[in-house]
Amino acid sequence: MSDLLRAPAELKYAAELDWLESVDDGPKPFSWRLSPKMVRLFVLGSERADGLDREVDQKWFGDRSIVERAIVTLASDRGLLLIGDPGTGKSWLAELLAAAICRNSTQVVQGTAGTTEDHIKYSWNVSMVIAKGQSRESMIPSPIMTAMEAGTVGRFEELTRSTSDVQDALISILSEKYISVPELTGEEGIVFAKPGFSVIATANSRDRGVNDLSSALKRRFNFVRIPVVTNRKSEAEIVRYRTEELLRRHQIELEVPPTLLDVLLQSFADLRASAAAAGSDDEKLESALSTAEQIGVLEDAVLHSNFFGQKALNAHTLASSLVGSLARREPEDLAILNKYLHGVVEPRSKEEGGDWPEFLAGGREAIANLS
Repeated sequence: MSDLLRAPAELKYAAELDWLESVDDGPKPFSWRLSPKMVRLFVLGSERADGLDREVDQKWFGDRSIVERAIVTLASDRGLLLIGDPGTGKSWLAELLAAAICRNSTQVVQGTAGTTEDHIKYSWNVSMVIAKGQSRESMIPSPIMTAMEAGTVGRFEELTRSTSDVQDALISILSEKYISVPELTGEEGIVFAKPGFSVIATANSRDRGVNDLSSALKRRFNFVRIPVVTNRKSEAEIVRYRTEELLRRHQIELEVPPTLLDVLLQSFADLRASAAAAGSDDEKLESALSTAEQIGVLEDAVLHSNFFGQKALNAHTLASSLVGSLARREPEDLAILNKYLHGVVEPRSKEEGGDWPEFLAGGREAIANLS
């Protein structure tokens, strides 16, 4: 684990998954390693009513019904499409579900403009083909084909980023549950999916119109929409959980004061309200202002404080990180942030005091340095 920059969920939580598997006496669909109830418990954490001898931490923060519908879909013969704004935890939920169901979340296809049908089905080892001809041995299966043959979960990230030709390659896989290999004959010419095979795809709702899904492909997915976290308590739990992971990974002994976390949460709430009231896209930050971006701002501030500060996080550094992370267009984003500091933070710093005056000073200094 220490040799990995980022361990997949099945390795990171291996001991927990082993324990859950050992006490799980519920019915398991197909070749699932855990029952649906235990999959839900692994993702959402345990409660007293579960009556377990060991506490299971919550790993994804969201509505229970979303997780339950996702699990039920994966137990059916339909694909699962998690759709939502950037930073809502779609990929993380997909990884956790795959880890709990089959202990392998790494069978992933990344959707981009350069993704081809080979990434969905198979390609060939050219040197082996030249030496021995085309055979199953010289075939390079895609992550999706590998999942089909093993009866496990394959993942497709950013489905709408890939072209319509690539998306259409999924239609026969999701409906017929096999891949034809015209280059081979006989039994080797068809790769059938084993029970337990399913596909979890993710799509960014802001990419709508980039490569819209065909109606045929939509019919083969159950859509589960992941909403933006707006509950202040839930958002604070997510940010705190991720920050604690960061500190442990970097072995940093640095405390994040609760008052500074409140400043960060309030700042994002203010900026979201401003974006909602804006009349045009030019009056909005390019950032999605998601929970993931809050975590990124705090991570930047924590690392800067640890490496270049006084080993303590302060409001000045937090504001500098916020401006540096959110100012992606110049001068538009800088103007929006400057307006926010002048119109919202400055009056609040005079009325409430606390960390706000230092936050105001740090934000203004960061904007001045970038202008």
